[in-house]
Amino acid sequence: MLILDDFGLEPLGASERKELLEVLEDRYGSGATVVTSQLEPKDWHAVIGEPTLADAILDRLWCTTPIGSSSRARRCATLAGI
Repeated sequence: MLILDDFGLEPLGASERKELLEVLEDRYGSGATVVTSQLEPKDWHAVIGEPTLADAILDRLWCTTPIGSSSRARRCATLAGI
């Protein structure tokens, strides 16, 4: 299990975004990831920064729940604020 505690206290820099994406890609589908934050998930894009990497990071965090493919798509969209 990976725990990201107090996510979003400060904006991520370019190298931090890439490292976080790499860690999440390596873990994708193989282990639990818990994120705590004082921010609403809809505000995480701004903290992550670069939109393409933010989408990739958030997809790996939110869109791996075993709730079914159609429900999953709706849940991901809701969590992403779209």
